[in-house]
Amino acid sequence: MPVIGGRAIATVRFVQLFSEFSGWQGMSDLTHFNQQGHAHMVDVGDKSVTRRIAVASGVIRMQATTLAMITEGKHKKGDVLGIARVAAIMASKRTPDLIPLCHPIGLTHVDVSFSVDENTSQIACEARTETRSQTGVEMEALTAVQIALLTIYDMCKAVDRGMCMTEIKLLEKQGGKSGHWREGDD
Repeated sequence: MPVIGGRAIATVRFVQLFSEFSGWQGMSDLTHFNQQGHAHMVDVGDKSVTRRIAVASGVIRMQATTLAMITEGKHKKGDVLGIARVAAIMASKRTPDLIPLCHPIGLTHVDVSFSVDENTSQIACEARTETRSQTGVEMEALTAVQIALLTIYDMCKAVDRGMCMTEIKLLEKQGGKSGHWREGDD
């Protein structure tokens, strides 16, 4: 295998071998790679501007005493969930700064909510993002959830380093050429 452009060539060769054995269609299935295997930002210039909505969720598990501290408002740093909500909204607006090939878009609405389950000692986060754009807002919703959970972790790590963030996923997307999708539609 040639050394020039080694990583790109190795990537293309891996994809070719993987395609042969798995039946995968190859680079054409991965929109952020061109036919040479190089990363590129997808051209959305010819797409229609439509209303786009995405909903994502995730969970953070913790000790019961940590959860009680949060829900009873006894954390010395303040309102943990309020701060996590603001962090999530801020992060959703900065998604293209964090995800290299993500298009910068104007969000028209971001909503972040939390639900507490004392029986399992966890907090679930759900983020809904909306825009009128040529590309979707899934990455913004997922980023909001991740940052909300990371903020909870950051604020509570002094008392509970074993917290676990899990089940981060897209629940729903609407708009664009692919239309409406919900978890379980695949």
